[in-house]
Amino acid sequence: MTIGVVSIGMLLLALWLIVTGLSSLIRLPIPSQVMGVLALLAGILLLVGR
Repeated sequence: MTIGVVSIGMLLLALWLIVTGLSSLIRLPIPSQVMGVLALLAGILLLVGR
């Protein structure tokens, strides 16, 4: 399943990178478990090719 030309894995990776960057610049109360799950899903979907 793709959204336009960007795969879901790449979209999740981009989201993870943006949120990680923002959390280092400003204080975002995002639990590390949420970030870990997001990174794990992005990695798995990229490996699967979705």
